[in-house]
Amino acid sequence: MGNLHIYNTLTRQKEEFKPLLPLRAGLYVCGPTVYGDPHLGHARSAITFDILFRWLQYLNYKVRYVRNITDVGHLVNDADEGEDKIAKKARIEQLEPMEVAQYYTNRYRKAMELLNVLPPSIEPYASGHIIEQIEFIKKIFAAGFAYESEGSVYFDVEKYNKSNDYGELSGRKIDDMLQATRSLDGQSEKRHPADFALWKKAAPEHIMRWKSDWSEGFPGWHLECSAMGTKYLGDTFDIHGGGMDLVFPHHECEIAQSKAALGHRSVRYWMHNNMITVNGQKMGKSLGNSILLEEFFTGNHPLLAQEYSPATIRFFILQAHYRSTLDFSNEALQASEKGLQRLLEAGERLKKITPAALTTITIAELSHKCEAAMNDDLNTPVAIAHLFDAAKEINRVVDGKDSISAEDLEKTNAVFDLFLDKILAVRTDNSAEKNLEAYTKAVDLLLNIRLQAKQNKDWATSDKIRDELTTYGFTIKDTKDGVQWSVVNC
Repeated sequence: MGNLHIYNTLTRQKEEFKPLLPLRAGLYVCGPTVYGDPHLGHARSAITFDILFRWLQYLNYKVRYVRNITDVGHLVNDADEGEDKIAKKARIEQLEPMEVAQYYTNRYRKAMELLNVLPPSIEPYASGHIIEQIEFIKKIFAAGFAYESEGSVYFDVEKYNKSNDYGELSGRKIDDMLQATRSLDGQSEKRHPADFALWKKAAPEHIMRWKSDWSEGFPGWHLECSAMGTKYLGDTFDIHGGGMDLVFPHHECEIAQSKAALGHRSVRYWMHNNMITVNGQKMGKSLGNSILLEEFFTGNHPLLAQEYSPATIRFFILQAHYRSTLDFSNEALQASEKGLQRLLEAGERLKKITPAALTTITIAELSHKCEAAMNDDLNTPVAIAHLFDAAKEINRVVDGKDSISAEDLEKTNAVFDLFLDKILAVRTDNSAEKNLEAYTKAVDLLLNIRLQAKQNKDWATSDKIRDELTTYGFTIKDTKDGVQWSVVNC
Protein backbone atom coordinates (compact mmCIF):
# COMPACT_ATOMS: atom_id res chain seq x y z
CA MET A 1 0.00 0.00 0.00
CA GLY A 2 2.88 2.39 0.55
CA ASN A 3 3.28 4.91 3.34
CA LEU A 4 1.08 7.95 3.87
CA HIS A 5 2.84 11.33 3.61
CA ILE A 6 1.02 14.43 4.83
CA TYR A 7 1.91 18.10 4.77
CA ASN A 8 2.68 19.31 8.29
CA THR A 9 1.73 22.98 8.62
CA LEU A 10 4.14 23.32 11.54
CA THR A 11 7.25 22.16 9.65
CA ARG A 12 5.96 23.36 6.25
CA GLN A 13 6.87 20.14 4.48
CA LYS A 14 5.49 16.72 3.65
CA GLU A 15 6.30 14.11 6.25
CA GLU A 16 5.75 10.38 6.45
CA PHE A 17 2.96 9.70 8.91
CA LYS A 18 4.36 7.75 11.86
CA PRO A 19 1.77 7.42 14.63
CA LEU A 20 2.61 7.26 18.30
CA LEU A 21 1.15 3.75 18.59
CA PRO A 22 1.36 1.01 15.94
CA LEU A 23 -1.72 0.97 13.71
CA ARG A 24 -3.49 3.50 15.92
CA ALA A 25 -4.08 7.15 15.10
CA GLY A 26 -5.45 10.05 17.13
CA LEU A 27 -7.16 12.76 15.06
CA TYR A 28 -8.64 16.00 16.44
CA VAL A 29 -10.48 18.42 14.15
CA CYS A 30 -12.00 21.78 15.02
CA GLY A 31 -15.71 21.41 14.36
CA PRO A 32 -18.40 24.05 13.88
CA THR A 33 -19.33 26.99 16.06
CA VAL A 34 -23.04 26.30 16.18
CA TYR A 35 -24.69 29.70 15.95
CA GLY A 36 -25.68 29.54 12.26
CA ASP A 37 -26.48 27.21 9.39
CA PRO A 38 -23.60 25.23 7.83
CA HIS A 39 -22.06 26.69 4.67
CA LEU A 40 -19.67 25.52 1.96
CA GLY A 41 -16.63 26.27 4.13
CA HIS A 42 -17.94 23.87 6.78
CA ALA A 43 -18.38 21.26 4.07
CA ARG A 44 -14.83 21.59 2.80
CA SER A 45 -13.24 21.12 6.21
CA ALA A 46 -15.54 18.23 7.13
CA ILE A 47 -15.00 16.44 3.81
CA THR A 48 -11.21 16.96 3.94
CA PHE A 49 -10.89 15.23 7.30
CA ASP A 50 -13.54 12.66 6.42
CA ILE A 51 -11.22 11.62 3.57
CA LEU A 52 -8.29 11.42 6.01
CA PHE A 53 -10.41 9.40 8.46
CA ARG A 54 -11.49 6.99 5.69
CA TRP A 55 -7.98 6.62 4.25
CA LEU A 56 -6.37 5.94 7.63
CA GLN A 57 -8.97 3.24 8.22
CA TYR A 58 -8.26 1.78 4.78
CA LEU A 59 -4.58 1.64 5.75
CA ASN A 60 -5.69 -0.53 8.70
CA TYR A 61 -5.28 2.11 11.40
CA LYS A 62 -7.68 2.11 14.32
CA VAL A 63 -8.61 5.79 14.42
CA ARG A 64 -10.03 7.78 17.31
CA TYR A 65 -11.50 10.80 15.54
CA VAL A 66 -12.54 13.69 17.80
CA ARG A 67 -14.43 16.65 16.30
CA ASN A 68 -15.59 19.25 18.77
CA ILE A 69 -18.72 21.39 18.89
CA THR A 70 -18.05 24.99 19.94
CA ASP A 71 -21.10 26.13 21.88
CA VAL A 72 -19.43 28.56 24.29
CA GLY A 73 -16.40 30.83 24.41
CA HIS A 74 -16.47 32.10 20.82
CA LEU A 75 -16.48 35.87 21.18
CA VAL A 76 -17.71 38.26 18.51
CA ASN A 77 -14.15 39.39 17.67
CA ASP A 78 -10.54 38.33 18.14
CA ALA A 79 -9.83 41.09 20.65
CA ASP A 80 -11.24 38.90 23.45
CA GLU A 81 -14.07 41.37 23.79
CA GLY A 82 -17.77 41.41 23.10
CA GLU A 83 -20.47 38.82 23.59
CA ASP A 84 -20.40 35.09 23.04
CA LYS A 85 -21.90 34.46 19.58
CA ILE A 86 -24.38 31.83 20.74
CA ALA A 87 -25.40 33.87 23.78
CA LYS A 88 -25.92 36.88 21.54
CA LYS A 89 -28.19 34.93 19.19
CA ALA A 90 -30.08 33.45 22.15
CA ARG A 91 -30.65 36.94 23.59
CA ILE A 92 -31.90 38.34 20.29
CA GLU A 93 -34.22 35.39 19.59
CA GLN A 94 -35.26 35.02 23.27
CA LEU A 95 -34.09 31.42 23.48
CA GLU A 96 -31.92 29.44 25.86
CA PRO A 97 -28.31 29.32 24.55
CA MET A 98 -28.46 25.52 24.54
CA GLU A 99 -31.57 25.71 22.35
CA VAL A 100 -29.57 27.67 19.79
CA ALA A 101 -26.60 25.32 20.07
CA GLN A 102 -28.71 22.16 19.77
CA TYR A 103 -30.74 23.51 16.85
CA TYR A 104 -27.69 24.37 14.75
CA THR A 105 -25.84 21.22 15.82
CA ASN A 106 -28.74 19.19 14.47
CA ARG A 107 -28.65 21.21 11.24
CA TYR A 108 -24.91 20.64 10.89
CA ARG A 109 -25.20 16.89 11.49
CA LYS A 110 -28.02 16.58 8.96
CA ALA A 111 -25.97 18.42 6.32
CA MET A 112 -22.95 16.21 7.01
CA GLU A 113 -25.11 13.11 6.67
CA LEU A 114 -26.32 14.32 3.26
CA LEU A 115 -22.69 14.92 2.24
CA ASN A 116 -21.85 11.34 3.28
CA VAL A 117 -19.42 12.55 5.97
CA LEU A 118 -18.86 9.87 8.58
CA PRO A 119 -19.61 10.85 12.18
CA PRO A 120 -16.54 11.18 14.41
CA SER A 121 -15.66 8.71 17.14
CA ILE A 122 -16.29 11.39 19.78
CA GLU A 123 -18.08 14.73 19.37
CA PRO A 124 -17.53 16.70 22.60
CA TYR A 125 -19.18 20.03 23.44
CA ALA A 126 -17.15 22.91 24.85
CA SER A 127 -19.86 23.58 27.45
CA GLY A 128 -19.59 19.99 28.67
CA HIS A 129 -15.91 20.39 29.50
CA ILE A 130 -15.77 23.52 31.65
CA ILE A 131 -14.09 21.66 34.53
CA GLU A 132 -11.34 20.38 32.23
CA GLN A 133 -10.77 23.88 30.89
CA ILE A 134 -10.53 25.37 34.38
CA GLU A 135 -8.00 22.69 35.35
CA PHE A 136 -6.02 23.44 32.19
CA ILE A 137 -5.85 27.12 33.18
CA LYS A 138 -4.54 26.12 36.62
CA LYS A 139 -1.69 24.23 34.94
CA ILE A 140 -0.81 27.30 32.88
CA PHE A 141 -0.84 29.39 36.09
CA ALA A 142 1.46 26.87 37.76
CA ALA A 143 3.88 27.16 34.85
CA GLY A 144 3.92 30.95 35.23
CA PHE A 145 2.33 31.91 31.90
CA ALA A 146 -1.09 33.14 33.07
CA TYR A 147 -2.22 36.16 35.05
CA GLU A 148 -5.50 37.41 36.47
CA SER A 149 -6.83 40.87 35.65
CA GLU A 150 -10.16 42.19 36.95
CA GLY A 151 -11.59 38.67 37.21
CA SER A 152 -10.43 37.56 33.77
CA VAL A 153 -7.39 35.38 33.05
CA TYR A 154 -4.97 36.00 30.19
CA PHE A 155 -2.08 34.12 28.65
CA ASP A 156 1.20 36.04 28.92
CA VAL A 157 2.39 35.87 25.31
CA GLU A 158 5.46 38.07 25.77
CA LYS A 159 6.76 36.01 28.71
CA TYR A 160 6.10 32.77 26.82
CA ASN A 161 7.93 34.07 23.77
CA LYS A 162 11.11 34.64 25.77
CA SER A 163 11.64 30.89 26.12
CA ASN A 164 9.47 29.61 23.26
CA ASP A 165 8.52 30.59 19.73
CA TYR A 166 5.08 32.16 19.70
CA GLY A 167 4.22 32.33 16.02
CA GLU A 168 5.91 29.08 14.96
CA LEU A 169 2.79 27.76 13.23
CA SER A 170 1.74 30.91 11.38
CA GLY A 171 5.24 32.29 10.81
CA ARG A 172 4.35 35.59 12.49
CA LYS A 173 6.68 37.55 14.72
CA ILE A 174 5.48 38.87 18.05
CA ASP A 175 6.73 42.40 17.35
CA ASP A 176 4.60 42.52 14.21
CA MET A 177 1.61 41.15 16.12
CA LEU A 178 1.99 43.72 18.87
CA GLN A 179 2.18 46.47 16.26
CA ALA A 180 -0.94 45.18 14.51
CA THR A 181 -3.04 44.73 17.66
CA ARG A 182 -2.06 47.85 19.60
CA SER A 183 -4.94 49.92 18.21
CA LEU A 184 -7.72 47.49 19.21
CA ASP A 185 -10.30 48.65 21.72
CA GLY A 186 -10.95 47.04 25.07
CA GLN A 187 -7.35 46.03 25.82
CA SER A 188 -6.97 47.74 29.22
CA GLU A 189 -7.16 44.49 31.19
CA LYS A 190 -4.19 42.98 29.35
CA ARG A 191 -0.51 43.50 30.01
CA HIS A 192 0.15 43.31 26.27
CA PRO A 193 -2.23 43.49 23.31
CA ALA A 194 -1.12 40.06 22.00
CA ASP A 195 -2.22 38.32 25.22
CA PHE A 196 -5.31 36.17 24.76
CA ALA A 197 -8.13 35.23 27.10
CA LEU A 198 -8.13 31.96 28.97
CA TRP A 199 -11.11 32.96 31.11
CA LYS A 200 -13.45 35.94 30.80
CA LYS A 201 -15.38 37.46 33.66
CA ALA A 202 -19.02 37.60 32.60
CA ALA A 203 -20.76 40.94 32.32
CA PRO A 204 -24.06 41.18 34.28
CA GLU A 205 -26.12 40.60 31.12
CA HIS A 206 -24.05 37.61 29.93
CA ILE A 207 -26.19 34.45 29.88
CA MET A 208 -23.60 31.66 29.72
CA ARG A 209 -21.48 31.67 32.90
CA TRP A 210 -19.78 29.26 35.28
CA LYS A 211 -18.09 29.62 38.66
CA SER A 212 -14.31 29.54 38.85
CA ASP A 213 -11.53 30.57 41.24
CA TRP A 214 -11.23 33.89 39.42
CA SER A 215 -14.79 34.94 38.69
CA GLU A 216 -18.14 33.82 37.43
CA GLY A 217 -17.51 33.72 33.71
CA PHE A 218 -16.70 31.53 30.72
CA PRO A 219 -13.60 30.08 29.01
CA GLY A 220 -11.82 31.72 26.12
CA TRP A 221 -12.33 30.31 22.64
CA HIS A 222 -8.85 28.79 22.20
CA LEU A 223 -8.87 26.81 25.42
CA GLU A 224 -11.52 24.21 24.56
CA CYS A 225 -9.49 22.36 21.93
CA SER A 226 -6.42 22.00 24.15
CA ALA A 227 -8.54 20.69 27.02
CA MET A 228 -10.69 18.30 24.99
CA GLY A 229 -7.91 17.15 22.67
CA THR A 230 -5.69 16.04 25.53
CA LYS A 231 -8.63 14.57 27.47
CA TYR A 232 -9.61 12.20 24.68
CA LEU A 233 -6.32 11.69 22.82
CA GLY A 234 -3.67 12.14 25.52
CA ASP A 235 -1.00 14.74 26.30
CA THR A 236 0.57 13.98 22.91
CA PHE A 237 -1.48 12.92 19.91
CA ASP A 238 -0.99 12.48 16.19
CA ILE A 239 -2.96 14.92 14.05
CA HIS A 240 -4.81 18.18 14.63
CA GLY A 241 -6.79 19.61 11.72
CA GLY A 242 -8.98 22.51 10.74
CA GLY A 243 -9.45 25.29 8.23
CA MET A 244 -6.53 27.51 7.26
CA ASP A 245 -8.33 30.48 8.80
CA LEU A 246 -7.73 28.85 12.20
CA VAL A 247 -3.92 28.87 11.93
CA PHE A 248 -3.87 32.29 13.57
CA PRO A 249 -4.89 33.06 16.20
CA HIS A 250 -6.71 29.88 17.23
CA HIS A 251 -4.16 27.14 16.60
CA GLU A 252 -1.21 29.39 17.40
CA CYS A 253 -2.75 30.02 20.80
CA GLU A 254 -3.48 26.31 21.23
CA ILE A 255 0.19 25.43 20.72
CA ALA A 256 1.30 28.06 23.24
CA GLN A 257 -1.16 27.21 26.01
CA SER A 258 -0.69 23.44 25.59
CA LYS A 259 3.09 23.74 25.67
CA ALA A 260 2.83 25.99 28.72
CA ALA A 261 0.52 23.59 30.58
CA LEU A 262 2.15 20.31 29.56
CA GLY A 263 5.77 21.32 29.08
CA HIS A 264 5.81 20.06 25.49
CA ARG A 265 3.89 20.26 22.21
CA SER A 266 0.76 18.12 22.29
CA VAL A 267 0.32 17.79 18.50
CA ARG A 268 2.76 16.07 16.14
CA TYR A 269 1.17 16.88 12.75
CA TRP A 270 -0.89 19.97 11.94
CA MET A 271 -3.12 19.83 8.85
CA HIS A 272 -5.17 22.69 7.36
CA ASN A 273 -7.54 22.85 4.42
CA ASN A 274 -7.63 26.01 2.33
CA MET A 275 -10.53 28.42 1.85
CA ILE A 276 -13.44 28.68 -0.57
CA THR A 277 -13.42 31.73 -2.85
CA VAL A 278 -15.94 33.41 -5.12
CA ASN A 279 -14.33 35.22 -8.02
CA GLY A 280 -11.08 35.22 -6.09
CA GLN A 281 -12.61 36.64 -2.88
CA LYS A 282 -12.97 34.59 0.30
CA MET A 283 -16.52 33.37 0.75
CA GLY A 284 -18.02 35.02 3.81
CA LYS A 285 -21.13 36.68 5.22
CA SER A 286 -19.48 40.08 5.49
CA LEU A 287 -18.86 40.11 1.72
CA GLY A 288 -22.39 39.03 0.91
CA ASN A 289 -21.22 36.00 -1.07
CA SER A 290 -21.73 33.23 1.49
CA ILE A 291 -23.93 30.35 0.36
CA LEU A 292 -25.46 27.93 2.86
CA LEU A 293 -25.42 24.21 2.15
CA GLU A 294 -29.20 24.13 2.24
CA GLU A 295 -29.23 26.80 -0.47
CA PHE A 296 -26.95 24.66 -2.65
CA PHE A 297 -29.27 21.69 -2.16
CA THR A 298 -32.41 23.70 -3.01
CA GLY A 299 -30.92 26.18 -5.52
CA ASN A 300 -32.48 29.09 -3.62
CA HIS A 301 -29.72 31.70 -3.78
CA PRO A 302 -29.13 34.54 -6.30
CA LEU A 303 -25.63 33.22 -7.12
CA LEU A 304 -26.92 29.73 -7.98
CA ALA A 305 -28.14 28.79 -11.44
CA GLN A 306 -29.70 25.53 -10.18
CA GLU A 307 -29.79 23.16 -7.23
CA TYR A 308 -26.82 20.85 -6.69
CA SER A 309 -26.96 17.45 -5.03
CA PRO A 310 -24.85 16.72 -1.94
CA ALA A 311 -22.84 14.20 -4.00
CA THR A 312 -22.05 16.91 -6.56
CA ILE A 313 -20.89 19.27 -3.79
CA ARG A 314 -18.69 16.54 -2.32
CA PHE A 315 -17.19 15.67 -5.72
CA PHE A 316 -16.61 19.37 -6.49
CA ILE A 317 -14.65 19.76 -3.26
CA LEU A 318 -12.58 16.61 -3.87
CA GLN A 319 -11.59 17.69 -7.38
CA ALA A 320 -9.29 20.28 -5.80
CA HIS A 321 -6.43 19.40 -3.45
CA TYR A 322 -7.39 20.23 0.12
CA ARG A 323 -4.47 22.69 0.50
CA SER A 324 -5.39 24.69 -2.61
CA THR A 325 -8.03 27.40 -2.79
CA LEU A 326 -11.30 26.31 -4.34
CA ASP A 327 -13.12 28.91 -6.42
CA PHE A 328 -16.88 28.62 -6.63
CA SER A 329 -18.74 29.06 -9.90
CA ASN A 330 -21.85 27.52 -11.40
CA GLU A 331 -19.76 26.40 -14.36
CA ALA A 332 -17.36 24.51 -12.08
CA LEU A 333 -20.22 22.86 -10.20
CA GLN A 334 -21.98 21.89 -13.41
CA ALA A 335 -18.74 20.40 -14.73
CA SER A 336 -18.41 18.42 -11.48
CA GLU A 337 -21.97 17.21 -11.84
CA LYS A 338 -21.25 15.89 -15.35
CA GLY A 339 -17.89 14.43 -14.34
CA LEU A 340 -19.40 12.58 -11.40
CA GLN A 341 -22.09 11.16 -13.65
CA ARG A 342 -19.43 9.87 -16.07
CA LEU A 343 -17.60 8.06 -13.28
CA LEU A 344 -20.80 6.58 -11.86
CA GLU A 345 -21.84 5.41 -15.30
CA ALA A 346 -18.40 3.85 -15.85
CA GLY A 347 -18.80 1.98 -12.57
CA GLU A 348 -22.17 0.65 -13.69
CA ARG A 349 -20.90 -0.30 -17.17
CA LEU A 350 -18.05 -2.25 -15.58
CA LYS A 351 -20.51 -4.62 -13.94
CA LYS A 352 -22.10 -5.47 -17.32
CA ILE A 353 -18.88 -6.31 -19.18
CA THR A 354 -18.32 -9.86 -20.33
CA PRO A 355 -14.62 -10.67 -19.76
CA ALA A 356 -12.35 -11.84 -22.58
CA ALA A 357 -9.25 -14.01 -22.61
CA LEU A 358 -6.86 -11.04 -22.87
CA THR A 359 -6.67 -7.45 -21.67
CA THR A 360 -5.86 -4.94 -24.40
CA ILE A 361 -6.36 -1.74 -22.37
CA THR A 362 -3.93 -0.01 -19.98
CA ILE A 363 -5.58 -0.54 -16.62
CA ALA A 364 -3.39 -2.94 -14.64
CA GLU A 365 -1.78 -0.19 -12.51
CA LEU A 366 -5.04 1.57 -11.59
CA SER A 367 -5.08 0.43 -7.96
CA HIS A 368 -1.42 1.30 -7.43
CA LYS A 369 -1.83 4.75 -9.05
CA CYS A 370 -4.88 5.66 -6.98
CA GLU A 371 -3.29 4.48 -3.74
CA ALA A 372 -0.08 6.37 -4.52
CA ALA A 373 -2.09 9.55 -5.09
CA MET A 374 -3.89 9.18 -1.76
CA ASN A 375 -0.64 8.46 0.07
CA ASP A 376 0.79 11.66 -1.44
CA ASP A 377 -0.91 14.05 1.00
CA LEU A 378 -4.44 12.88 0.14
CA ASN A 379 -4.19 13.95 -3.52
CA THR A 380 -7.82 13.29 -4.41
CA PRO A 381 -7.74 15.22 -7.74
CA VAL A 382 -4.97 12.94 -9.04
CA ALA A 383 -6.83 9.83 -7.84
CA ILE A 384 -9.95 11.10 -9.61
CA ALA A 385 -7.94 11.77 -12.77
CA HIS A 386 -6.77 8.13 -12.76
CA LEU A 387 -10.39 6.99 -12.42
CA PHE A 388 -11.38 9.20 -15.38
CA ASP A 389 -8.59 7.65 -17.45
CA ALA A 390 -9.86 4.21 -16.49
CA ALA A 391 -13.42 5.23 -17.42
CA LYS A 392 -12.25 5.99 -20.98
CA GLU A 393 -10.66 2.55 -21.21
CA ILE A 394 -13.81 0.93 -19.85
CA ASN A 395 -15.91 2.67 -22.48
CA ARG A 396 -13.62 1.31 -25.19
CA VAL A 397 -14.27 -2.20 -23.92
CA VAL A 398 -18.02 -1.61 -23.76
CA ASP A 399 -17.95 -0.26 -27.34
CA GLY A 400 -16.16 -3.42 -28.51
CA LYS A 401 -12.90 -1.67 -29.42
CA ASP A 402 -10.85 -3.40 -26.70
CA SER A 403 -11.09 -6.26 -24.24
CA ILE A 404 -10.41 -7.05 -20.57
CA SER A 405 -9.69 -10.34 -18.85
CA ALA A 406 -11.73 -11.72 -15.95
CA GLU A 407 -8.87 -11.08 -13.51
CA ASP A 408 -8.37 -7.46 -14.59
CA LEU A 409 -12.12 -6.87 -14.66
CA GLU A 410 -12.42 -8.07 -11.06
CA LYS A 411 -9.52 -5.84 -9.96
CA THR A 412 -10.92 -2.79 -11.78
CA ASN A 413 -14.36 -3.35 -10.29
CA ALA A 414 -12.77 -3.53 -6.85
CA VAL A 415 -10.96 -0.19 -7.35
CA PHE A 416 -14.11 1.59 -8.54
CA ASP A 417 -16.15 0.15 -5.68
CA LEU A 418 -13.50 1.12 -3.15
CA PHE A 419 -13.12 4.71 -4.29
CA LEU A 420 -16.68 5.52 -5.33
CA ASP A 421 -18.25 3.91 -2.26
CA LYS A 422 -15.74 4.05 0.59
CA ILE A 423 -12.93 6.57 -0.01
CA LEU A 424 -14.31 9.38 -2.16
CA ALA A 425 -17.76 8.21 -1.01
CA VAL A 426 -19.65 9.85 -3.88
CA ARG A 427 -21.81 6.86 -4.77
CA THR A 428 -24.71 6.34 -2.38
CA ASP A 429 -28.18 4.84 -2.57
CA ASN A 430 -29.37 8.42 -3.31
CA SER A 431 -32.48 7.99 -1.12
CA ALA A 432 -31.77 11.13 0.93
CA GLU A 433 -30.97 13.12 -2.20
CA LYS A 434 -34.10 11.89 -3.98
CA ASN A 435 -36.24 12.84 -0.98
CA LEU A 436 -34.62 16.27 -0.91
CA GLU A 437 -35.17 16.72 -4.65
CA ALA A 438 -38.85 15.75 -4.40
CA TYR A 439 -39.29 18.03 -1.38
CA THR A 440 -37.72 20.97 -3.24
CA LYS A 441 -39.81 20.46 -6.35
CA ALA A 442 -43.01 20.29 -4.30
CA VAL A 443 -42.26 23.62 -2.60
CA ASP A 444 -41.29 25.22 -5.92
CA LEU A 445 -44.59 24.03 -7.39
CA LEU A 446 -46.55 25.69 -4.60
CA LEU A 447 -44.60 28.92 -5.01
CA ASN A 448 -45.23 28.90 -8.76
CA ILE A 449 -48.96 28.55 -8.07
CA ARG A 450 -48.66 31.47 -5.65
CA LEU A 451 -46.86 33.53 -8.30
CA GLN A 452 -49.64 32.83 -10.82
CA ALA A 453 -52.21 33.81 -8.19
CA LYS A 454 -50.39 37.12 -7.60
CA GLN A 455 -50.26 37.79 -11.33
CA ASN A 456 -54.03 37.15 -11.48
CA LYS A 457 -54.48 39.42 -8.44
CA ASP A 458 -55.86 36.47 -6.51
CA TRP A 459 -54.47 37.80 -3.25
CA ALA A 460 -56.44 35.38 -1.08
CA THR A 461 -54.79 32.30 -2.65
CA SER A 462 -51.38 34.00 -2.69
CA ASP A 463 -51.58 34.93 0.98
CA LYS A 464 -52.94 31.52 1.96
CA ILE A 465 -49.99 29.67 0.38
CA ARG A 466 -47.48 32.05 1.98
CA ASP A 467 -49.15 31.91 5.41
CA GLU A 468 -49.51 28.12 5.37
CA LEU A 469 -45.86 27.63 4.40
CA THR A 470 -44.82 30.07 7.12
CA THR A 471 -46.85 28.07 9.64
CA TYR A 472 -44.95 24.94 8.62
CA GLY A 473 -41.62 26.65 9.32
CA PHE A 474 -40.77 28.09 5.89
CA THR A 475 -39.37 31.56 5.31
CA ILE A 476 -40.65 33.09 2.07
CA LYS A 477 -38.87 36.16 0.69
CA ASP A 478 -40.00 37.99 -2.45
CA THR A 479 -37.10 39.69 -4.24
CA LYS A 480 -36.65 41.44 -7.59
CA ASP A 481 -34.95 38.24 -8.84
CA GLY A 482 -37.80 35.97 -7.77
CA VAL A 483 -38.82 34.10 -4.64
CA GLN A 484 -36.26 32.78 -2.16
CA TRP A 485 -37.26 30.25 0.47
CA SER A 486 -35.71 28.37 3.34
CA VAL A 487 -37.06 26.15 6.05
CA VAL A 488 -36.41 25.71 9.75
CA ASN A 489 -36.18 21.91 9.68
CA CYS A 490 -34.88 20.71 6.32
